[in-house]
Amino acid sequence: MKGDCGSLCIPKSRNYTLKLEIVKMSKTKLWTKDFIILSAASFFIALTFYLLMTTLTVYAIQEFSASQSMAGLASSIFIIGALILRLFSGKYIERIGRKKMLFGGLVLFLIASLLYFTVENISLLLLVRFIHGAAFGLATTAMSIVVMDIIPNERRGEGTSYYSLSITLATAIGPFIGLFISQHASFTMIFVLCTLCTVISIIISLFAQIPEANITKAQLDEMKGFKLTDFFEKGALPISIVIAIIGFSYSGILSFLATYANEINLVDAASFYFIVYAIFLLISRPFTGRILDKKGDNIVIFPAIILFGIGLIIISQAEHGFTLLLAGALIALGFGTLQSCCQAIAIKESPRHRVGLATSTFFIFFDAGTGIGPFLLGAIIPLVGFRGLYMTLAIVVFGCIFLYYLLHGKKKAYKQAYSQAS
Repeated sequence: MKGDCGSLCIPKSRNYTLKLEIVKMSKTKLWTKDFIILSAASFFIALTFYLLMTTLTVYAIQEFSASQSMAGLASSIFIIGALILRLFSGKYIERIGRKKMLFGGLVLFLIASLLYFTVENISLLLLVRFIHGAAFGLATTAMSIVVMDIIPNERRGEGTSYYSLSITLATAIGPFIGLFISQHASFTMIFVLCTLCTVISIIISLFAQIPEANITKAQLDEMKGFKLTDFFEKGALPISIVIAIIGFSYSGILSFLATYANEINLVDAASFYFIVYAIFLLISRPFTGRILDKKGDNIVIFPAIILFGIGLIIISQAEHGFTLLLAGALIALGFGTLQSCCQAIAIKESPRHRVGLATSTFFIFFDAGTGIGPFLLGAIIPLVGFRGLYMTLAIVVFGCIFLYYLLHGKKKAYKQAYSQAS
């Protein structure tokens, strides 16, 4: 052997290969400091959202003697504010700067949280809720865009699944804490906790590196103007249409499950529904995202749609608590998987310099479906009842199998067949 390093000598070619492997590993690392920090910050913002969504209706009725419709508006106007700001945040984030938009949204979110302490009538409550929703849309869109940029392309599905777990945990913990506080303390304590969560989110976000988009002047000029493509990313539109209908169907559970459970005498089981949902989502998310990355979109999306539909059928026929909780497990594997994987698909199908628009496009459609659902479905319930509602929604979800295939699945199946043939 040449040289005097004995058995420790490594051939230059082998050394070069090792360096390439190290570089590759660093580029595909998922659990970075910034990813963990922003996931935690997202959790506290989502926790605030779900704390208030489950208690604001009761607050409006008890404090201001609001009607059911006005109390419902006090809850849903938050989503209207979020939708409007999502529409513009995706378009302007790269021009304003991701860091400025993120912290601007978080500071506005804190201001809105403090404004709840000054509310004296229902009109002022509606205004505060709208501002709070607008800040939520601004901050969460910016946060999602930054995280999507941090996640390596090779682990897009897996990374999106892990990131969205922060929101999943909030959907289980938020309503539980909100209802507990409303039963054992004053609503002021809820506002104090929401303010504290917002402050924590801002503080920990300060320790994250916020990467700005590396885009050219030509690409920036391309996003100027007021064409439809300036507000929506066309690559993300097909899967966003699918998620709008999926979100519409899921809103029937969010809005009416408690009332339905009371009607069929399964209130105790319904109180554990979202806990079961969160547990099964926590178990499945790491696997579904990884499968999406390695095996392709269709092998995840088709089964998820079917599981969601079956879960709705089971809810429509529920007679026992176990049946209701079984539906929660299946819907977690179905809807929960669709929520994260469809977001990953929206990002993958869009140019990198338009990842902001792709993210906002996805959430605009998802929020629109979830927000419109309660109004339309509420008109159906007197005609078909709750069991008929969930059976109808199951049919709508099964119809998404064909919609997904036409809008996205067919293209993926063709590409996969072509790559295998070549």
